[in-house]
Amino acid sequence: MLPPRAAEPGGPHSLPQLDHPGLGISWKSPLSLHIPRAWGLFLPLGAGQPTTSDETVVTGGTVVLKCQVEDPDDSSLQWSNPAQQTLYFGEKRALRDNRIQLEKSTPNELTISISDVVLSDEGEYTCSLFTMPVRTAKALVTVLGVPQKPQIFGHEQPIDEEKLARLTCRSSGSKPAAQLRWRKGNKELKGGYEGTEVVEDPNGKTFTVSSRVEFRVTKEDNEAEVTCTVDHESLQNAERSTTQKLQVHYKPTAKIEPHPQYPREGEKLQLQCDGQGNPIPQEFLWEKEGSDAPLQLSSDSVLIFPFLNKSDSGTYVCTATSSMGSVVAKYNLDVSGKRGWMCEPCGIPVPSTSSTYHAVIGGVVAVIVFLLLSLLIVLGHYLIRHKGTYLTHEAKGSDDAPDADTAIINAEGGQAGGDDKKEYFI
Repeated sequence: MLPPRAAEPGGPHSLPQLDHPGLGISWKSPLSLHIPRAWGLFLPLGAGQPTTSDETVVTGGTVVLKCQVEDPDDSSLQWSNPAQQTLYFGEKRALRDNRIQLEKSTPNELTISISDVVLSDEGEYTCSLFTMPVRTAKALVTVLGVPQKPQIFGHEQPIDEEKLARLTCRSSGSKPAAQLRWRKGNKELKGGYEGTEVVEDPNGKTFTVSSRVEFRVTKEDNEAEVTCTVDHESLQNAERSTTQKLQVHYKPTAKIEPHPQYPREGEKLQLQCDGQGNPIPQEFLWEKEGSDAPLQLSSDSVLIFPFLNKSDSGTYVCTATSSMGSVVAKYNLDVSGKRGWMCEPCGIPVPSTSSTYHAVIGGVVAVIVFLLLSLLIVLGHYLIRHKGTYLTHEAKGSDDAPDADTAIINAEGGQAGGDDKKEYFI
């Protein structure tokens, strides 16, 4: 005779596959068992209430379902899925699904796990304790749809400066619907949002989210990085984003650079018209002010003077042209020994080298004159001091002598000092 492990006599319950026709037991389906009502006399009556907990899992993850009871009273525990298919009856596997594994089976606990979770695994799972009456506990499994990496649209073509950039960011597969945010460089794009659109995916479970943003671009936005980031609880604080670089077309700029930097008469000179912009200028027109015919029109930005002479002096104009417009740069060439100076649309003339050269020579001459004057002053002072020293060497007391012999005799020290004090006249 089979042990009485069922509930609600006369009702269908999922059990391991058993077949005992002689005891009045019959299957209604591969997972449904009909128990005679008279068996209710043998069911346990004093068991406790099973307890479970709701679980949230990300698609592709693993969820663990635990059912516990304090006083099982020799009753068996069973897990069944939202379709009321028995997964495990005690330690007996009932549904052939290799994703479902037994983690623990004791009289007080039945724990199973489901790996590689898919969206269809979502729903209420039931833990049943077979007493009289049967006691159950529900566990709601919520499956989160992970949003796909967002995609940015609208950046494929370059945008002209001062025009509006209109970008769209889209991410599919989120459940519940994800949130999108924008960033340009390191700054969050605030304002300019046209709103967020949420559309249900064909599977009826996940959502596609779209966000649109617009802002006015400048030349500084060329090569700027715009990032769209998706926020969702399934990402567990991990950022999932996409970055695209903007291409902004802006007007060109130009300046003229001489090579060599200090041109002189008789030398070779190259004037380089350095054009910058997006797109880069592809056409360069060279002209000389006061001349009717242009000097050169081509994609070559260099104007060459094989041998400079004074007739080449003048102001040269380079007009650089791109699809965004034209810009003019000027260069003043003076072959009379002075360096030419450059004039851009907002440039400042550069001092000529001849002025600098003359200034250096003047400074050297001034230093030499100063040194000569200083030397003359020192020499004059020395001569004056030397003359004073000579006068102090005359014999004292000779001023009142009528003649030179008397002065020598009257000199202090007399003849005794005459040998020691001698004067020499040159």
